[in-house]
Amino acid sequence: MPGNRTRRAWFLPLAVLLALAGCTAPGSGREAAPTAAPSGSTAQGTGGEPRVIRVPADAATIQEGVDAAAPGDMVLVSPGTYTEQVLIETEDVTLRGAERDGVVVDGEGLRPSGVVATADGVRIENLTVRYTTFYGVLVTGMRGADGEPSAHGVDGYERLDPQEHPPVQRFGISHVTTYGNGLYGIYAFDAQHGYVRDSYASGSADSGIYVGQCQDCDVLVQGNVAERNAVGFENANASDSVVVVGNRFSGNRVGMTLLSNYQEAFVPQRRNTVVGNVVTANASDTSPEHADGGFGIGVGISGGQANVLRANLVAGNPVAGVLLANAEDLAASGNRLEGNAFTAPGVGANGVDVGNVSADRAPATGNCVQGSDPAPSSAPAGLLAVGCDDATALQPAVTADGLPAATVPPGTSFLQVPAPPSQPSMTDVETLPERLPAAVRMPVLDDVTVPDAGLLAERSGLS
Repeated sequence: MPGNRTRRAWFLPLAVLLALAGCTAPGSGREAAPTAAPSGSTAQGTGGEPRVIRVPADAATIQEGVDAAAPGDMVLVSPGTYTEQVLIETEDVTLRGAERDGVVVDGEGLRPSGVVATADGVRIENLTVRYTTFYGVLVTGMRGADGEPSAHGVDGYERLDPQEHPPVQRFGISHVTTYGNGLYGIYAFDAQHGYVRDSYASGSADSGIYVGQCQDCDVLVQGNVAERNAVGFENANASDSVVVVGNRFSGNRVGMTLLSNYQEAFVPQRRNTVVGNVVTANASDTSPEHADGGFGIGVGISGGQANVLRANLVAGNPVAGVLLANAEDLAASGNRLEGNAFTAPGVGANGVDVGNVSADRAPATGNCVQGSDPAPSSAPAGLLAVGCDDATALQPAVTADGLPAATVPPGTSFLQVPAPPSQPSMTDVETLPERLPAAVRMPVLDDVTVPDAGLLAERSGLS
């Protein structure tokens, strides 16, 4: 492995996805044979009341259990290692592991995907997915030219056509552990009215958790830990009603990003609410390398607009806590940073708290910082002179050389990122859940305060 190299690390405008050419999720790999012992069957046959289909008692593989499921059924998987990839195409099906750490879908570094859902109302719960080459868990309404589920094109980068590929409605991902997956841990693409909760993602060469390509998304990201990823949480062109609250995005190369991307539908990204998160110490030396060289950034906003970041702890990021950049001719504009903390005991300061590297072709406008004590540092020094009431004033910018320098360690193979510690399992796995509602019940955010630096640290492999 090459030695460390010193360079100016900063957040480039786009999370370029060049490595995704041909990234599809083929159907089911049914070669699996679980290492679990059979348990008692409760399957009742098709039709009638919702039922529990047990793997391997009623079906030898997870895919066979899913194929046998009717709307409303639950596939309950006994502990074991399942060397398969699973495709859920039936609506209102729940896939649940009996033990979160004990039910492992293993891609063995060979299969593109772990669990893929293309139907409305699917839940994926209480299991672990590891060592896939592209996606750990994928929820998508898009299919490639060959008809297979996809988040990007088959013969290159295929832009989502939302008329041809309407978004999946109603999804739920909860108590899922993903690690050592080649590009993404948990990926919601072309999907609305869903949540990613109480989950864990590490070792992804793109992002641990991704939400993208939706308008009026109605997506909740809450109570998750993302660490040792190139990016902890990524949003590209997901807008209007994405709420990111109470997560730990620490120990990645970049903590989280809000991106506008012309290669994808629904540009620009706008109007996310990011509240009460811990975004600290994003300078991991045990993570895959970021495609654009991003390193040492807490929150990168590239062409993102009208987002609200409130009551977050953004500290200990060696280049910048929050960094504004353009995405081609799209400016980072109208973003409000309200009542965030930029330092904490035991975490330390950012290289600079708020920076702007926007190009002259799309200067940042109308972004503001208020309510932080002590007052944050900035690059350039005059950046924070623009107040929240001055929505038209241009904000000054610096080049990458105007940011603090960072020594960027070489990347780690996604297959070599350390396994996570044991994660908390669901307590009641036998009860059939009700159908997911048409809209997500969002938490009340008005009283959220800046979290302690130890938020969710008991689930982290870094603490």
